[in-house]
Amino acid sequence: MIAKYFRYLLKFKRPSGTSRGVLHEKETFILEISENDRKGVGECAVFRGLSFDDRPDYEEKLKWLCENIGQTPEFLREELIEFPSIWIGYEQAILNLKNGGHLYFPSQFTQGQIPITINGLIWMGGVGFMEEQIREKLEKGFHCIKLKIGVDWESEHEVLKKLRKKFPESSLELRVDANGGFNTREAKTVLKQLSDLRIHSIEQPIKAGNWNDMAVLCSDTPTPIALDEELIGIVDTGEKNKLLEAIKPQYIILKPSLIGGFSGSDEWISLAEQNNIGWWITSALESNIGLNAIAQYTYTKNSKMPQGLGTGGLFTNNFDNHLELIGERLLFKA
Repeated sequence: MIAKYFRYLLKFKRPSGTSRGVLHEKETFILEISENDRKGVGECAVFRGLSFDDRPDYEEKLKWLCENIGQTPEFLREELIEFPSIWIGYEQAILNLKNGGHLYFPSQFTQGQIPITINGLIWMGGVGFMEEQIREKLEKGFHCIKLKIGVDWESEHEVLKKLRKKFPESSLELRVDANGGFNTREAKTVLKQLSDLRIHSIEQPIKAGNWNDMAVLCSDTPTPIALDEELIGIVDTGEKNKLLEAIKPQYIILKPSLIGGFSGSDEWISLAEQNNIGWWITSALESNIGLNAIAQYTYTKNSKMPQGLGTGGLFTNNFDNHLELIGERLLFKA
């Protein structure tokens, strides 16, 4: 078995506003594993400024993986436990090596029979830009929209009020993601305002790491709270369970590239369900390679909620796309 990797810079079609500033490009690494005449491809989608493994020795660890690719998966996972984006790249490449083509998790989804319903993501920006995105999503038939908030709450609140006035809860599910944009005092007010608008949920209202404050918010919130960044960097099973039991959120958001790959996501899902906590899966600016694998994995989890998967349309220099979006339905195409 032989492995190699290469660095790749994805270029955004349009500068994209996030909680970590405006992004113009996104760094990623592509891992290839070869055995005999077969090849498997995976993506190590490190997210600079957010990933737990955004470290100076990142590429050094990738080189180490390539040199030790013949070791057992158990040994490699233990060694890569603090490098979740490298581990998921390995998981993808091994699955692709086994299944061939562009397959990672063969299913009715990859046979083109059953789609995945996704939410429409509205990027941060001025009111006009956000409203333009919303109109586009609604015209395409989305019934669930997620808005990034926490930059200018007064303006964002007005956008949400207009939306809800025009579209009742029965016809449009609204989710918001604050990316830790509020302090605890502000969050209490925002949670009440969101409840008045019958918002489905808010992701990460305050910054990660404030377990006590988050637990207080979750215990008496009028709007369901979902943990997102809170999960990043927690690799021990006991610590994962400790977090869920301490905070008791209504939902958790799973970004496989950031929380330990498919195996790490499976562990979070199992613990969440034991604690009666809901969940859904979200991509994290992967290229079409990682997005394809994550979409295939997501289908196997059999969630009935709209998922937070990207569509591969953000970049000018993406890889071949094997996903197709028709309205709010994401389909696999050979």
